[in-house]
Parts: sequence; structure tokens; C-alpha cells
Amino acid sequence: MTSSIYWLHVGDLHMDEADDWAALPRLRQIVQEANAHAADAAFVYLPGDNANHATAAQYAAIVQALSPLTLPWRAIPGDHDFEGGSLATYEASFAPAQRPECEVFGGHRCIFLDVVSAGQGGPDFRLSAHHLHRATRELARAQAEGQTPLVFMHTFPGDMADGGEELARLFADARVAFVDTGHTHYNELLNDGWVVYSATRSTAQIEEDDGRPGFSLVCVHDSVPSVRFRRIGQPWPHVQVVSPCDVRLLTRVTDPRQVPRPGTLQVVARRIGHATAPMEVFLDAGAPSPMQDAGAGLWQASLEGVGAGLHRVVVACGEARDSVEVLVRPVDDLPRRHQLVAPGHACHSIGAWAPAGMDGTQRGPNRNGGGW
Repeated sequence: MTSSIYWLHVGDLHMDEADDWAALPRLRQIVQEANAHAADAAFVYLPGDNANHATAAQYAAIVQALSPLTLPWRAIPGDHDFEGGSLATYEASFAPAQRPECEVFGGHRCIFLDVVSAGQGGPDFRLSAHHLHRATRELARAQAEGQTPLVFMHTFPGDMADGGEELARLFADARVAFVDTGHTHYNELLNDGWVVYSATRSTAQIEEDDGRPGFSLVCVHDSVPSVRFRRIGQPWPHVQVVSPCDVRLLTRVTDPRQVPRPGTLQVVARRIGHATAPMEVFLDAGAPSPMQDAGAGLWQASLEGVGAGLHRVVVACGEARDSVEVLVRPVDDLPRRHQLVAPGHACHSIGAWAPAGMDGTQRGPNRNGGGW
């Protein structure tokens, strides 16, 4: 049975009057675009560092900007939300429904983690025994109930002060399809061979891409993850190949949705936003093939006679397009999976990947950027 979900990731807001509320008009624009074009998303996600100094006024500005949003929104805390050693203002400002610990969307168990309140503030990221136990329990429930586990946390496990490797190994053992994070200030994708991790650039504090703000669209289709960054104001519709998997994001090499077999290649794409132009798919340098409406925003096509090797698949709708590189292998020649080393660490960055909005320079205050 097919399962598919997508959400909008709005990078760390760092809402602050000190920068003349730089994040505020940007958040309002994202809300307008979401309402107009992406009303069928599961939710809008705020990955922490929501208020730059955790003040009531900063949270009030966020809530006011989100009030016209027709979608649900979900938030987790970051270290800036823990400024002063407490999440009291964060919790008083965001309703409990907007900061759940776990929620199920159409066969996807979304687990929201707090990696800040067990620490001493700043980058002292760690999980309390309670939160680690809860994460373990929810991952076990996902497996027992046949759900796809997805995790939302502020930072990569490799950046945690304590317990990061244990947590990342837990994710790998539980076959977590995707971990969505903040903290970096830049777009990033990691693949440690077992789990894919992603971060989206900050909404207010940006060094990459000449400071252009935007948001990410994250899709998980039959456990295949895909992420694309969109600048604010970019023309709609948006198209995104959701299956098969791009070779950069392979974690399950025996799954034919990740490494297809020679013969018929099933391509699925999601179109977000209205369009009158036809949906088409191209294999390598070949002619276009029409895609069929599969409902719920999904489009599909079957490409025949696809041989073993690395292929480029492009999906287009008018000027909107997306591409993936797909590895096709027979069952007796599948790639080998390596042992899990440095799980969830930024050393597994896939680097630059233009279609996904990744420039690979890690320009943020926690890596190669300036201070904020």
C-alpha cells in the first residue's frame, strides 16, 4: 500500500526586534504561498530557534504571522528558545497542539524531540532519559503498527554534546526514513548510509545564496525521502520527483523503490500548486513521456526497457522541473551497504546539489560562517 506525505520546513526564524524583525515579513510571505499553493501539505514545521531571545514579544510576532495559515503548524525548541535555562515562555506562547511529542499522519509516525532542555544551554544538546525512552517507545510502535518513522529535532545527532551516536544508531536500527533538523543556518543533506538527515537555511540569518530566504518542501513517498529548497517568490507550480530515490539518498539498497531493477521503471512525482501544462517525464536524453494523474497531487509514469546503470530522470510541468539520478541494478548486482560509522554526523554531507538547493559550503555560525 502506497503512503505519501509532504510538509513545509521553515528554517530557524530567530525572530528578533534587533534586526528590525527580519524574519517577520518573510514568514508572512511563506504563509501566503502555503495557503495559495500548498494547502494539501500535512503541516508547516518550525525546527527550533524560533525566538532569538525567547521573549514573549518575539513569540507573539510568530503566532501573529502564522494566524492566517490554513495548515496546521508544528514546532520544536532550539537552544535560543532555551535562553535563560527554561522553555517556559516557549511553552506558554505555543499551544500544546502545536508542539506535540508524537503525531501520526497517514501511516507516518512523526516523532518530535526536545534536545535542549536536558542541557545547560547553548550548544549543550542532549536527550533526557525520559525523552530517549519516549523516542525508543515511539519507534517501536511505528514498527509494530507498520508505520514509517520520521524524526524532527533541532540538530544533527553528530552535533549533540552527549548521546548523539546512541541516538543515531537507534534511528538506524528503527529504519527511520528521514530526520529533519534546524540549527545549521544553511541547507544540508547528510546520508550516513542508513538514515537521511536534512537541515534548511535560517529564515532571518542567512549567509549562503546571497542571503535569499525560502523554505524546503520535504516529501516521503513509500519511505523514499526527497527535499527541495524554494526561494520565496519563486514561480509555481512546484514539481518534485518522489520515487524512485536519488542515488545520493540511498539507504535501503535491496528495496526496488530505491535501487530499481532493469525493465520497467516506475516514476512518481508530486505537483504542488495549480497548473494547466501537462506533466511529462524524460529518461536521460530521450523524448518526453506523459505522466498520469494518480490523485492526491501525485503523478506517475511507467518507462519501459530501462537497462542497468545510472540514469537521469527529469519531470517537467511547463517551466517547472525536477531531476534525480537513479541507479538501476539487477538483483544479483546490488550495491553493498557499509557498516555504520559516525552515524548522524556532518562528515556524511552529500555536498553541493543544485536541484535541491544545496551549495555545500556550510556557511553558518556553527561551521564556516560568521557569528550572529
